[in-house]
Amino acid sequence: MTDYQNILRNIKRYVELSEEDEQEFISIIKTSSVKKRQFIVQPNFVCEYQTYVEKGAFRSYFVSDEGEDHTIQFAIEDWFISDFNSYISQEPASLFVEALEDGIIHQIAYQDVENLCEKKPKFERFFRLVAQKSFAYAQKRVLSNLGKSAEARYIEFQAQYPTIVQRVPQYALASYLGMSAEFLSKIRKRLSKA
Repeated sequence: MTDYQNILRNIKRYVELSEEDEQEFISIIKTSSVKKRQFIVQPNFVCEYQTYVEKGAFRSYFVSDEGEDHTIQFAIEDWFISDFNSYISQEPASLFVEALEDGIIHQIAYQDVENLCEKKPKFERFFRLVAQKSFAYAQKRVLSNLGKSAEARYIEFQAQYPTIVQRVPQYALASYLGMSAEFLSKIRKRLSKA
């Protein structure tokens, strides 16, 4: 039997759940094992699910017209990841979401979430609060990218997310921070000598 305690604990940080609420939420979850380098979202296909990471590490990214990939988000245990624009609009995705490690994910379909939120407003509150938090973080990231040096962005990210820095490939981290992998390597080398 699948254990849903982690995702339920995540929800309970925002709203109280009765036993009935928990069972209703569990009933809409699709659980899957994912292999490293497997895609759970790809461009030109509608993103049908919001994905909760039970185990593993993932990244979302897009490929520019010049062929460069740009990492948008990382997700490790207890985080959600998706192409949220595609998921919310139910239009074709523009992002890839790729497993960086073997993992286990819980996915919830758009229409199931809509039905659940209509029936139980506390879930609408949960998803709204999570969306607001995500938007606030995205804004903070944009400001950091515009106003801080590459080294300062790396130091800030490393301080806030040391586990991610250790688990994701250097090229993906560099892409997220808006620099080349070679430049990130020079920053890390310089900081290790300091």
